[in-house]
Amino acid sequence: MKFPVPFKKVVLLILALVMASFALNSASAHKASTVDYSFKVHNGQRCYIDELLVSENGKSWGEFDLGKGVAPGQTVELVWDKSTDNSKCEWWIKAKYADGSESKAAKFDFCEKDLVLDF
Repeated sequence: MKFPVPFKKVVLLILALVMASFALNSASAHKASTVDYSFKVHNGQRCYIDELLVSENGKSWGEFDLGKGVAPGQTVELVWDKSTDNSKCEWWIKAKYADGSESKAAKFDFCEKDLVLDF
């Protein structure tokens, strides 16, 4: 069967648009999944950091998942949970050490690039 030239052009144009749409969706999905808010924690103390406690208001505290913790002299990179993506940039944070002591709470801007917290 022979189709008129305009019909072939329309079909090719539609196919090109569909393929471009898939490429754009794939690229934007990859970009969205790779955007993580991260910061580094350096333990300058002689005691192991067991927990990091975080708070938006400085009153109610939640635990930041440290995995195995942070050894003395060690620096680790941590990534915020996606659930905090729409929160404010400034958070209070304090370290809880293996000996039961805690650092003083300090306020940090976690939107800052290359942020390193030194405890």
